Amino acid sequence: MVTPLMPTYARADLVFERGEGCWLVATDGKRYLDFAGGVAVNALGHAHPKLVEAITAQAQKLWHVSNLFRIKEAETLAEKLVKASFADTVFFCNSGAEAMECAIKMARKYHSVSGHPEKMRIISFDGSFHGRTLATLAAAGAQKYLEGFGPVLGGFDQVPYGDLEAVKKAITPETGAILIEPIEGEGGVRVPPPGFLKALRQICDERGLLLVLDEVQTGIGRTGKFFAYEWSGVTPDILGTAKGLGGGFPIGACLATEEAAKGMKAGSHGSTFGGNPLATTVAGAVVDIVLEKGFLARVNKMALLFKQRLAELKDRHPKIIAEIRGEGLLIGLRMIPPNGDFVAAAREQGLLTAAAGENVVRILPPLIIGEEEISEAVNRISAACKALETSVAAERGAAE
Repeated sequence: MVTPLMPTYARADLVFERGEGCWLVATDGKRYLDFAGGVAVNALGHAHPKLVEAITAQAQKLWHVSNLFRIKEAETLAEKLVKASFADTVFFCNSGAEAMECAIKMARKYHSVSGHPEKMRIISFDGSFHGRTLATLAAAGAQKYLEGFGPVLGGFDQVPYGDLEAVKKAITPETGAILIEPIEGEGGVRVPPPGFLKALRQICDERGLLLVLDEVQTGIGRTGKFFAYEWSGVTPDILGTAKGLGGGFPIGACLATEEAAKGMKAGSHGSTFGGNPLATTVAGAVVDIVLEKGFLARVNKMALLFKQRLAELKDRHPKIIAEIRGEGLLIGLRMIPPNGDFVAAAREQGLLTAAAGENVVRILPPLIIGEEEISEAVNRISAACKALETSVAAERGAAE
């Protein structure tokens, strides 16, 4: 019998009643160190006082008016994002999938208004994840997500992640853009080879293509830069972001240069809820905090410390942890036992993590973590590793 809440998730039997900074408190009173972060959403932890203040004040004034009218709060947030990035203009929506839908439409529209409507194909990469809509699923091309949903939307050509020669071979007269995550999150915290994004930028410039970045997970300070593309020294033409932008409140954004967005006129795209006063007020507070002097420097300092401690754990538990990946506080642990076993073992130790592809466990702590939370996490990860080692040894003994 189906449940009232549609069973589309394999949920852990765990219910939380409140959050405090880096911690979540379950209904039974047990405290969990939240290093899943709502899958990279709770960038500033739970119940951050400045976010609580911002949403409370705005909720007492105005929640929603629709985009039939100017929205001062959205204009202010757009100005902040433009100032902090490559972009000249921003479209607001409600999620990462919507941000990437906008990016895909914008890339196609650009070539159409430029006199090349045939240039509608987009090169994307295996292991990528761009959302759950039909277009974003087609962009990623993962069969496990596409199965049963009918004809796959055309116009996407997947190539191996990090393979420059494969990209070059995939370009045809119908190619209009290259779409990539600067670091694949869902795909296993995969980092491209050094210079790969720079090489893609060069190809786009030489072939008249747009470079589209999916920074839904990597954006808003997650990697130690406001956007991850900043590490590469290149800029995209279009970028989608969400997750950490609202600090837990649903909002997405598609950023673009004036040139890339030249086809997006009144009526070409829209969103009923996108950019409403409540969402953009909260996101504005998040952006202000992340861009405060010293904030990102501290993120990088904590990330370095954390990775050093994780490297020590890898040395102590070589039968459990095979590799440490990532940038900033987007960290992946490639496991030797099934990653789901580690996620469960860590949860038993009061530490929340998230699984990813390539048998990787994602570590996505709030960007506000300090040395105390890092030490606590390391202790709990070590305890989880020991529990798995004991379990593996017991299974081996039973088999013999």
